[in-house]
Amino acid sequence: MELNQVTLPALNVAASVTFYRELGFELIVEARHYARFKSKVGNATFSVHAVDALVEAPKTIVYFECATLDQQVAELKDKGFLFTQAPRDEPWLWREARLVDPSGNIICRYHADENRLNPPWRVRA
Repeated sequence: MELNQVTLPALNVAASVTFYRELGFELIVEARHYARFKSKVGNATFSVHAVDALVEAPKTIVYFECATLDQQVAELKDKGFLFTQAPRDEPWLWREARLVDPSGNIICRYHADENRLNPPWRVRA
């Protein structure tokens, strides 16, 4: 089994399309109520689906790994993106920066390299 699709609620699909395209994702499906994106690295996809309202603020964090985190964050800031957390090293050995999309979904840009699948505390068979 392979996780390949996460769908986020979107209060405004058009605004979400603009946001995620500017973040660097390829738009592969677009409708008034739905849009799907593909990562430019690998084959993972994710989508946004129109909702009339959010019952509560989103709590799920969607992680997108990038090899040049600090450079990408600087480039995105130059484009006007606002980050709620600047790049920082976390105790779990990942470097993370966070921002929110137009619907309030929490997005984490991060770099973990080998520590994503093989942290020093990994459970061994």
